[in-house]
Amino acid sequence: MPPRRRGSSGFRGVRVRPRGRFYAEIRAGGFRLTLGTYNTPELAARAYDAAAWRFRRPWRDMNFPDVESLEEAEFLTPAPSLVDAEDRRRHRQVQRRIAIAEHDKQLMRQWRAQFPNDVFNTNAFFADLRAQRRFNRRHRRDVAEFELENPNTTWTENDSRWDDIWTETTSDDE
Repeated sequence: MPPRRRGSSGFRGVRVRPRGRFYAEIRAGGFRLTLGTYNTPELAARAYDAAAWRFRRPWRDMNFPDVESLEEAEFLTPAPSLVDAEDRRRHRQVQRRIAIAEHDKQLMRQWRAQFPNDVFNTNAFFADLRAQRRFNRRHRRDVAEFELENPNTTWTENDSRWDDIWTETTSDDE
């Protein structure tokens, strides 16, 4: 697989703003976290690396792989250029979200290690739920087909249960 393309700034997680400043962000768990705006691409890349360390990303995802610890990455990362109170508020909010996401990942790892049967039971529960839904769809379809063939049906023309005739019920349904 080819290496991931880096933006116009030359660093992963760093974008150039129209006024020549550099914006750092990181994606984690389906969310995009803003890390701040910086005067140079190197400073923004350092901020990205500190966040990547906090999320325990592999070294290949770092802009500066020579940094050997989270403490060193955070030491080398400057504070973002905060212009007003709104920027400060957003920065504090991002830092809280990063800490919460990091803590959640750690707790999930501990929970999976401590309760492997719960993980298995959860997967089995959702498999049973999918099978029950599939069964219910098939049953509704069979009832609708029976009513279609029955000349003495009590269903009206506009009854929404007729739609069940066209319900797909494959084994891949979830």
